[in-house]
Amino acid sequence: MHEAIIRDFYTAFNRKDYAAMQALYHPQATFYDPVFQQLDTAEVKAMWQMLLTASRDLAVKAHTIQTTGNRGSCTWEACYTFSRTGRLVHNIVQATFEFRDGKIYRHTDRFDFWRWSRQALGAAGWLLGWSPMVRNKVRQTARRGLDAFLAARR
Repeated sequence: MHEAIIRDFYTAFNRKDYAAMQALYHPQATFYDPVFQQLDTAEVKAMWQMLLTASRDLAVKAHTIQTTGNRGSCTWEACYTFSRTGRLVHNIVQATFEFRDGKIYRHTDRFDFWRWSRQALGAAGWLLGWSPMVRNKVRQTARRGLDAFLAARR
């Protein structure tokens, strides 16, 4: 059952079907990744909608799906053009899940931020992508974008 939830999530992700992704989250779900950090249910649903509606060439593939009890994990890969720089990115992400009531309750994505920044930001990422300064700037920019997206929906 939980393996099917993970498969359905990434199938919807690849189709850019944010509504199907949103429907898989528990009403009290939380999400964490190195960029957006800690998001509540409304924020994570809005994040996927924001990212997918802005995406032009996103391709997503999940593999190595494993589940035990109420937990699951997978590796997923995303290939896309980073809109701020026009640079191609191939991000490899380790995802972990906790399920409750047949829905995603906790979702954590982890990836090598420096590797991502080298691809997305080019020379600046190579030189400074490892630094807290760049990481915090990317986080602030992402947060501002999400806050603006949420405000526009109200």
